[in-house]
Amino acid sequence: MRPVDGGDVRALVFDVFGTVVDWRTGVAREVARLLDDRVGAGAVDPLRFADDWRERYTPSMDEVRTGRRPFVPLDVLHRESVDEVLTAHGADDVPAAVRDALVLAWHRLDPWPDAVRGLRRLSARFVLAPLSNGGIALQVALARRSGLPWDAVLGAEVVGAYKPDAVVYDSAPRLLALEPAQVLMVAAHDSDLAAARARGLRTAYVHRPDEFGGLRTPPATDPDADLSVTSFDELADRLGAA
Repeated sequence: MRPVDGGDVRALVFDVFGTVVDWRTGVAREVARLLDDRVGAGAVDPLRFADDWRERYTPSMDEVRTGRRPFVPLDVLHRESVDEVLTAHGADDVPAAVRDALVLAWHRLDPWPDAVRGLRRLSARFVLAPLSNGGIALQVALARRSGLPWDAVLGAEVVGAYKPDAVVYDSAPRLLALEPAQVLMVAAHDSDLAAARARGLRTAYVHRPDEFGGLRTPPATDPDADLSVTSFDELADRLGAA
């Protein structure tokens, strides 16, 4: 595998949930804010609610990936699955307006402490874009909320397919007018990186030990990735960003 020093890479594309932003803490915060007044403070465990909702993330996208339903943005899937989670947590009487507001929790997630700083360093040298299963409106909201310095928004809604469908990874170099090897996929999930490598992209693994709140322990490194780092600051250092 060729070493990556930033010289042959022109663009970095990023998984977002868990890699750039802390989905679990952010969703739990919004669940507590929106539900405490409706079902009683403490009646719903916000972190458990967030975990249960996330568990429905992949199965809901599988309905699209397998062709059992046409593509819809992730917000639609989240709106459908939040009904199931509310029922499972004994909160059937939550009105539709609050359910809609819960979906927007995914638009208000906080970045990891190193994310914005590291991205700004990287943006001086590379084109940056999310390559996420989150929709365009969601990605724009996250960027505006926290100052994520994206040059473009790429990903599932742009091509009408969900990762790990090859068309999502192929779209990044195609839309940026680059060769696949000039694009570095950055993610905290080794399965995402494996799918990107299969399409010729370079890959960087970022260890996010707190993504699942200690319920699961992500691997410390991805031995198949071009780079394994512990932060976006380290990624910027390894790629020679100022």
